[in-house]
Amino acid sequence: MLGEEGYRGEKVGLMTRYPTRDKAAVVAAVLGPLALAALLLPWRHSWSNTNVALLLVVAVVAISCLGNRFAGALAAVSAAVWFDFFFTVPYDRLTIGRSADVTTFVLLLVVGVAVSQIAAWARRLSAVTVADAGYFSRIVGSAALTQQAGTPYDVVEHIRRQLIEVLELQDCRFEYGKLLGQPPRLEHDGSVRTRYGYHPVDVSGLPADDIELRTFSNGQYVGRFILTPNPGARPSQRARLVAVALADLAGHAVGDGSALVA
Repeated sequence: MLGEEGYRGEKVGLMTRYPTRDKAAVVAAVLGPLALAALLLPWRHSWSNTNVALLLVVAVVAISCLGNRFAGALAAVSAAVWFDFFFTVPYDRLTIGRSADVTTFVLLLVVGVAVSQIAAWARRLSAVTVADAGYFSRIVGSAALTQQAGTPYDVVEHIRRQLIEVLELQDCRFEYGKLLGQPPRLEHDGSVRTRYGYHPVDVSGLPADDIELRTFSNGQYVGRFILTPNPGARPSQRARLVAVALADLAGHAVGDGSALVA
């Protein structure tokens, strides 16, 4: 389990690693097909252009798995250009003299772009699946804790730390039975409501002010988590719904216990 400092370090690592990987993928999209085409030049007269095109498509797929959709599409265009330049007659010119090569060029471009987008989509789906598995693990682990022998305070403290990680918070505290003020509220549908209406979290991120997340037990209000967001934090709706589910577990633990140990 990551502590608060460990989680922040991990988040900084992610924010710096993925943009760097995407930049590297763009460079690879430009230079990778060129390097592969240069390696294949000695066999220009002995290999069919179809085989060369297939190898270039493999390079496009590899770059797409490394980077994003833009890098994949750029790799497909780069592969088509260098295929035209090196492997179609007249050589070393961006012209194509044979109709069969025109067909291969068009297919290389179309298939390369299509495959690159599928590969990028698969990469994103894999990331979402991993995130969902992590969220599910948090909920299951927290639910198991509520069934173990321990104080409600143990459950609340555990979930407080979970909320810091899930929602990218600076801090989080629990207030038992209090309803002072009118801070923005994280609702059970994952939206954030302020006194002026709903706040567009997906566009603008969480409000700069503290946010309350209320907890209930058998329909009765028992307390609230006060969430202090990091500047610019923009947790997904999926993450916000997980936070609501975690808070519900805390509410049941506090409501079922005789008292919340401070």
